[in-house]
Amino acid sequence: MMLRRGFILFLPRLVGLLVVACCSMSIVYMLACTPKGDNQQLALPRVHSPTVKEGYEAILQEREEQHRNYIISLKKQIAQLKAELQGRTEQLKNMQNQYPDPLDIQLDRSKPEKAQANLLAFLRSQVDKAEVHSGVKLSTEYAAVPFESFTLQKVYQLETGLTRHPEEKPVRKDKRDELIEVIELAVGSLNKPDGVSKAKPRVYTASDFVEGIYRTEKNKGTLYELTFKGDAKHQFKKIVLFRPFGPVMKVKNEDVNMADTLINVIVPLAKRASKFRQFMQNFREMGIQQDGRIHLTVVYFGKDQMNEVKSILENTSKSANFKNFTFIQLNEEFSRGKGLDVGARFWKGNNVVLFFCDVDIYFTAEFLNSCRLNTQPGKKVFYPVLFSQYNPSIIYGHHDSIPSLEQQLIIKKETGFWRDFGFGMTCQYRSDFINIGGFDLDIKGWGGEDVHLYRKYLHSNLMVIRTPVRGLFHLWHEKQCLDELTPEQYKMCMQSKAMNEASHGQLGMLVFKQEIETHLHRQKLSSKKT
Repeated sequence: MMLRRGFILFLPRLVGLLVVACCSMSIVYMLACTPKGDNQQLALPRVHSPTVKEGYEAILQEREEQHRNYIISLKKQIAQLKAELQGRTEQLKNMQNQYPDPLDIQLDRSKPEKAQANLLAFLRSQVDKAEVHSGVKLSTEYAAVPFESFTLQKVYQLETGLTRHPEEKPVRKDKRDELIEVIELAVGSLNKPDGVSKAKPRVYTASDFVEGIYRTEKNKGTLYELTFKGDAKHQFKKIVLFRPFGPVMKVKNEDVNMADTLINVIVPLAKRASKFRQFMQNFREMGIQQDGRIHLTVVYFGKDQMNEVKSILENTSKSANFKNFTFIQLNEEFSRGKGLDVGARFWKGNNVVLFFCDVDIYFTAEFLNSCRLNTQPGKKVFYPVLFSQYNPSIIYGHHDSIPSLEQQLIIKKETGFWRDFGFGMTCQYRSDFINIGGFDLDIKGWGGEDVHLYRKYLHSNLMVIRTPVRGLFHLWHEKQCLDELTPEQYKMCMQSKAMNEASHGQLGMLVFKQEIETHLHRQKLSSKKT
């Protein structure tokens, strides 16, 4: 009890001692932490000192100066960051103006001029990506996007499937409206005053339209090339249009004068004198009489039937007063590639259009113009897709007689097909053929040499025009696949032979001929019983 009372009496004294100790420590801390001046530490003014007011003012003034300097430093750093950010923003704007991103092209109503400029820049970049001004290198013969051709009335298309026809009127409204729009736009462009000529300009109409080709690349747009009649014979107007998934843009408007453009038709041949006689009838009518700007080069292999072939050629020369032909004889095994290569290199005149042809080909004067219009030295070569005739004895087997050759040459699903797997008939300038390296002369016999040349053009920067044409026909003939062909050549030959006979439906009728006759016989018996 005495100890507890002593502790209670001592507790207030202990608390007082602790308070005094805390106050002492506070005074010592204030003295130690008082800010210093430039050369000495400022002392805390004593309460009763006469300089107490001046001391506190000095301390506050120094603290204010320190804060002011700190703020000035921060402002300098902020200004530097703003300047750097502004510079980066200008660089980004310059890059966007130079290479507009199609995703960023928006119709900004607040800045319509800028939006229109960005849109035009994007559309022109689409033109640059497409094969409008020059070709692009392609890896294989299947990478080329083929053109399709059209006139005012018909469209000539490759991908027919089982329902569409190789030649048909544009049934789908979107396709019909598209082609009408393109022709009307081209006519309007031709009739637009150039502001230079003072003579009364000619008024073009849709009836002046000769033919056009077009193709669509799904990541770029649709390219159109339209040909119109010119001011004189053998002169044409050519309009190139491009639809970059937007408005059609006029790319080119040029005059094309083909009056002096000569075509050298090169035909390699061995035997087959009767086929050559038929070919010369077509050549005389279309090449000599209707076109007139043509040369014929025959490269003959061996001597069998050579005199008969030369006689046919000389008789045509005399009767048609035609001197523009060359006959070259080679004493070696037939090679189509070798014959065409020799014929092309034999030419010594000016640069000329070469048409590589076969003896079982029929062409029109309109095709010869297409050959000229779709070739350009150093820029374009022409690979037409010809229409291959089926076996007339199968097609017209149910008729009393087979029609004449001219009557057989109609483009229908039942009469033939677009030979889109063949690359043998081609038009190009001689300079391009020589520069590309010509044919692979190691290939012998049938097939293969044309594909190798086609691939060479695809691997170059030349534009390859691949389109079906209405004036080039492969006449049916029985195909012989020789045992000495390589396995690959023999397979290609047999595939070609099967394709040449008849359409899918006609071959089916032959395969099931016995079943059909049995059914008809049963029907006849059934009708007699009733």
